[in-house]
Amino acid sequence: MASLAQQLTGLRCPPLSSSRLSKPFSTKQTQKPSLLPIVSAVAISNAQTKERHKLKEIFEDAYERCRTAPMEGVAFTIDDFHAALEKYDFNSELGTKVKGTVFSTDGNGALVDITAKSSAYLPLQEACIHRIKHVEEAGIVAGLKEEFVIIGENEADDSLVLSLKSIQYDLAWERCRQLQGEDVVVKGKVVGANKGGVVAVVEGLRGFVPFSQISSKSTAEELLEKELPLKFVEVDEEQSRLVLSNRKAMADSQAQLGIGSVVIGTVQSLKPYGAFIDIGGINGLLHVSQISHDRVSDIATVLQPGDTLKVMILSHDRERGRVSLSTKKLEPTPGDMIRNPKLVFEKAEEMAQTFRQRIAQAEAMARADMLRFQPESGLTLSSDGILGPLTSDLPAEGLDLSDVPTAEQSE
Repeated sequence: MASLAQQLTGLRCPPLSSSRLSKPFSTKQTQKPSLLPIVSAVAISNAQTKERHKLKEIFEDAYERCRTAPMEGVAFTIDDFHAALEKYDFNSELGTKVKGTVFSTDGNGALVDITAKSSAYLPLQEACIHRIKHVEEAGIVAGLKEEFVIIGENEADDSLVLSLKSIQYDLAWERCRQLQGEDVVVKGKVVGANKGGVVAVVEGLRGFVPFSQISSKSTAEELLEKELPLKFVEVDEEQSRLVLSNRKAMADSQAQLGIGSVVIGTVQSLKPYGAFIDIGGINGLLHVSQISHDRVSDIATVLQPGDTLKVMILSHDRERGRVSLSTKKLEPTPGDMIRNPKLVFEKAEEMAQTFRQRIAQAEAMARADMLRFQPESGLTLSSDGILGPLTSDLPAEGLDLSDVPTAEQSE
């Protein structure tokens, strides 16, 4: 210890605390801290080496499997991949129909997702068969699923141009052919005119009605914006020809107008001498003298344009296209049309039936009188008072009943 103290006499060291000096010096304690880091570093180095060897083996094994058997253990096969491509791949040629979903709209049209590499666009003018200012007017909103037809391609961004109008036109032509086959009467709104006739819209298509096929003497200007009963004359989609006839439609409607029948009409206009009533596309005249048994000094106090009412057919001149109407014959008591028109319309069928029965009795009496003057004819009256079948002595359209008195007057 004395020699060690002498060797350390010339060294300058920081002072030690009394606690550290109180502990005896140990050789083992000074060597142990220097050995632990070395042992730990060797252990960590060995672990990392093993991990690298393990990863290398994994990569080598994976490389070998990819080279020799790339699809081994893979559930999604090549066939599945091709099937998926066929599922989402479609023909983008013009005229091809595709299904899509609208995901946004703007003032010019709508963007549509058709599962292609880029979105498709539906222009406003191709969104509907009718003229619209915004696609939403045709029910085209975000989320709508619909079938479209490809009509072009936008070269700027390779997006496809779609149309709904083309599909709607195809359906409209098909509908017109069906209606022509059924020979039904349809309504068409007059939207234009030319030297030969007027243009009317039917099922979204513009059809031509020649003046020779219009039953009334109205001018083209008078017919604009009005609806006409029409029948199909020609439906040619290839030539885009749609020819219509108002005369044929009116002939069918007039054939159903029986003298003494009750029909529902709408007041179109008022004149000093009466009111014009629209009865299913036919204009009939309700003369002021046939409104009520009581005197009507001002028609406007009883009727107004747009009023709906029940009227009875008095006479029908098919050649001139004139129909005479009456509400006077439907009054349960004289003056009801002025004081209580609702009661007149409620009792209309009942009063008309009574009126027709009286007419049938009058015709039977006339035939009986004729039989007395012509006994050699051999005709006899039936139990219903009818003298044989109807002959040419009576017009096919029936008698003019405008002057037949009411039950109250005959009594």
